[in-house]
Amino acid sequence: MELVAEAINLRQMGVRARAAAASLARKSTAEKNAVINAIADALEARSGEILAANQRDLDLAAESGIDPIWIRDRIALEQRMPGIIVDVRKVAELPDPVGEVLLDTALENGLQLIKRRTPLGVLGTIYESRPNVTVDISTLALKTSNAVILRGGSDVLHSNVQLTEVLRDVLMQQGFPADAIQTISSTDRRYVSEMLRLYEFIDMIIPRGGNGLHTFCRENSSIPVITGGIGVCHIFVDANARLDKALPVLDNAKTQRPAVCNSMETLLVHETIAADLLPQVVDVLGRAGVAFRAEGRAYAIVGDDERVQQATDADFDTEWYNLTLNLKVVDDVEEAIAHIARHGTQHSDSILTETEANAERFLNEVDSAAVYWNASTRFTDGSAMGMGAEVAISTQKLHARGPMALEELTTYKWIVKGDYTSRA
Repeated sequence: MELVAEAINLRQMGVRARAAAASLARKSTAEKNAVINAIADALEARSGEILAANQRDLDLAAESGIDPIWIRDRIALEQRMPGIIVDVRKVAELPDPVGEVLLDTALENGLQLIKRRTPLGVLGTIYESRPNVTVDISTLALKTSNAVILRGGSDVLHSNVQLTEVLRDVLMQQGFPADAIQTISSTDRRYVSEMLRLYEFIDMIIPRGGNGLHTFCRENSSIPVITGGIGVCHIFVDANARLDKALPVLDNAKTQRPAVCNSMETLLVHETIAADLLPQVVDVLGRAGVAFRAEGRAYAIVGDDERVQQATDADFDTEWYNLTLNLKVVDDVEEAIAHIARHGTQHSDSILTETEANAERFLNEVDSAAVYWNASTRFTDGSAMGMGAEVAISTQKLHARGPMALEELTTYKWIVKGDYTSRA
């Protein structure tokens, strides 16, 4: 599949998206579930076309010298297709939040006051790599009666165009407006700037990518932006943690999928167990290809290993997206919390401990979207948390925080019923 560059009229896309959103608002839950299940069927039936387009992106990425870990975790679809299809079917099974009554009360003046969930309208999503995002966001948007305009990265353009074609075909076959899902099939960055100014048509911008993308959207958008997904995630191993159980958690958090936002970037170790634990960490994780950046006290323990380099302060602010792990020895839980406050991104942080008081202090004082006790940070994910797919991980505090699934794609309206009632 060869793509031909052509001019794109984003305002026309916005007009069509707004009309599609109005049409979606009239669809019943049963109709939406039927179209979502039909999408799952189509992804299965047309996986050959999708994977052929994805292979084109993989070939171009390899030719460009992109890190193989990035290619595997952020571009390749073949191993992920079964999971993507499962997540789509889960979305169909989840309760529809649209129309949910959050409050129903009678006022003294006789008015009935109802607070009811309603769709946001039109979502604008800008994302780098990860073509599964095209499916995740589209199905969640459909379930919540939102239209979506997608702008994916240049490294997955062929995959995104093919996926969008499959999704739009299903919509038309099921009597839904095809323009409920639109993708900007151009790598020209001017369309990102133009998209950020379409406030008449787009109700929310959701960026998924690196810090540069999030900063650009915050600084240039005239539309509300939900930011997040920047994951400098920590695990603190406390003095009396079960080290035999801690090691597999640390291995999982770093090596399972190192290029995702919920992987561990920094390991904090209590000083009383550092001499015991750190050599085991370097041995076990090192066998999986992990390289280490260690600060002073940690370096004094494992610095003679060729896989260990001395860390700089900047290393602790870095989201590596690869098999690099920072190591730091801390005095206690208080110092661990202070380090996370200084270097964390309010994404996901965990404590491994048998001391409930320390765990409770960590859970209460670490100001992140997801905070764990005796668990891997890898669970910060809509699917892993039982929400089905997600559109992003929000690390801000207004409107949404953590995995943004169905409820986070809705707002609410006030329904007020009277009997020809006037205000006194």
